[in-house]
Amino acid sequence: MTDTHPEVLFVCVHNAGRSQMAAALLAHHAGDAVVVRSAGSAPADDINPAVVEAMAEIGIDLRAAGAHPKRLDEAAVRASDVVITMGCGDACPFFPGKRYEDWQLDDPAGLGADAVRPIRDEIDRRVRALVAELLPTEPTEPT
Repeated sequence: MTDTHPEVLFVCVHNAGRSQMAAALLAHHAGDAVVVRSAGSAPADDINPAVVEAMAEIGIDLRAAGAHPKRLDEAAVRASDVVITMGCGDACPFFPGKRYEDWQLDDPAGLGADAVRPIRDEIDRRVRALVAELLPTEPTEPT
């Protein structure tokens, strides 16, 4: 990790659901204390509307935050201290010295908001645990 802020990259295939929710939740819980990125190995054209709806229900507006699917590139991985994959398989580049985690989560593609909520809530639980680990002296709730 850098001396100032840990850098976290969330990666999934389309960067339209799981990784977008994780990035938004980490930014929400950690604020400026963590540098957050998300990307996809085969990015979609837009974020899953059910994901946008489920996140809006908890007060996070992905559209207002300018979230959009982005292609995974080597530079994003190199810049990150922690790389969390969510089903991108072998498309995720591996660099020695990086911390990698693979979060096994259902893909929200094609699901409605009712089915996305439990995925969002599980991501939120994992993100809160990550915040507590990365920033043990920092609050886990925004101020």
